[in-house]
Amino acid sequence: MYSAASGWLMTSLKPDPIMVSMVQVATSLPMFLFALPAGALADIIDRRRFLVVVEILITLISTIFAFLVWGDGVTPKVLLIFTFLAGVAAALEAPAWEAIVPALVPKRDLGAAVVANGVGVNISRAIGPALAGILVSACGIAAPFWLNAVSNVGVVAALAWWRSPQKVARTLPAERFLDANRSGLRYAKNDPPLRATLMRAVGFFLFASAYWALLPLVARTQIGGGAELYGLLLGGIGIGALVGAYFLQWLGHRLGPNRLVAVGTVGTALSLLLYGLAHEPFVALGASLLTGISWICVLSTLNVSAQVALPEWVRARGLAVFVVFVFGALTLGSVLWGYLAGMIGLSHTNFVAAAGLLVALPLTWRWKLLTALGADLAPSMHWPAPTAVHDVEADQGPVMVTVEYRIDPKNRKQFLQALDKVERERRRDGAYAWCVFEDAAEEGRMIETFLVESWTEHLRQHERVTNADRLIEEKVLHFDIHGPPRVTHLIAADADRVHVKKSPK
Repeated sequence: MYSAASGWLMTSLKPDPIMVSMVQVATSLPMFLFALPAGALADIIDRRRFLVVVEILITLISTIFAFLVWGDGVTPKVLLIFTFLAGVAAALEAPAWEAIVPALVPKRDLGAAVVANGVGVNISRAIGPALAGILVSACGIAAPFWLNAVSNVGVVAALAWWRSPQKVARTLPAERFLDANRSGLRYAKNDPPLRATLMRAVGFFLFASAYWALLPLVARTQIGGGAELYGLLLGGIGIGALVGAYFLQWLGHRLGPNRLVAVGTVGTALSLLLYGLAHEPFVALGASLLTGISWICVLSTLNVSAQVALPEWVRARGLAVFVVFVFGALTLGSVLWGYLAGMIGLSHTNFVAAAGLLVALPLTWRWKLLTALGADLAPSMHWPAPTAVHDVEADQGPVMVTVEYRIDPKNRKQFLQALDKVERERRRDGAYAWCVFEDAAEEGRMIETFLVESWTEHLRQHERVTNADRLIEEKVLHFDIHGPPRVTHLIAADADRVHVKKSPK
């Protein structure tokens, strides 16, 4: 209701395509700016308490804005400022909300849980906009904003009552805030499954953002309707999403994640084409129903792919990176489509966005998505604890770890290929430099080395290595003809003398 009323309010204050699309920009830009720091916070502090604090903040912002709307004190600038503030609060809580979903269900039910979560959102998306249109007509534009502020008290109460069934025992101190941000980015950069999800998300949301940005103008200027029509079109998207959610599991089994996203992308392109052609309400409503079906197919599939690509220690940060890419694409797209609509008109802009989706599909096809089963990312704890003859300070470092292998020279090429995946694992979990050397005097003697910033960070690597990583390492060990490799841990005697350039990887 809040979203629908905000978009409609801007069409009343200033029905310029750029200004109307800026409402979507003000909503999505905070996600791009603040989701990653929020993800770091959600991974290093108590998620439930964090969510309670942010929800109270959202309630306060919503109440103040409702007062301003009620008192006719809202200008286009004020609307954008409060939309941005509400977006900041939403960005702060989004990674924590996403990260608690796997704490509620077994892994085998994660896909269904993500869909159920989407159903809850889309029930409100189906009902809320239609109610907003009725309320605006009957009680004035301030009514949806008051209801939004009051209803949020229920969210705070639910979080205050809820307790997570999963308790994570920490054996090491929590990461520092800036270090946690860097480790989240490092993981996303070095994890192929998450990277694939991010690329597919950009290819879709950059162009799909067109209808979110321009739908108020389609309803008001292209069709000539009022708030009721705009609410009906948004409600149609929600109803379509509910229909899509009902068939999503069946479609997922039949098509698989990659083809399901492709079908959703083509469906979104068709809906944009219909929005461009719509001069009667029934055509736009049909486009909205198709939009909702396509949206839930793509969003739920990408969300599951991101969830199963992440172990628990970096879950909120990894999902925050996913949110950053999604809302970064939505923000950039909203600006682009608003500007383009001012130049070439609403219809042609929707046609261009539809064509962009169809072009992006083959360009992003090589990045493959994961299913809800995914890899086993539970901690394996198979690395033996490093031994030290004297006490080592937590921040002492950098630490150089060496792993010595003895291989048959005939298998050199295959061994190095197997080590490529090990390199990604080391970098993903904390190494800032990695290399493999071979002995010039002894054929078949290979030394893998990687550098970690501190002793504590290396101990964290021991906790981060997963069962899936163990399988990768076992393939490498298969080439070692002298049994288990010799592992050494070397700590810089004088950190000021270490001048190793950190790799861009």
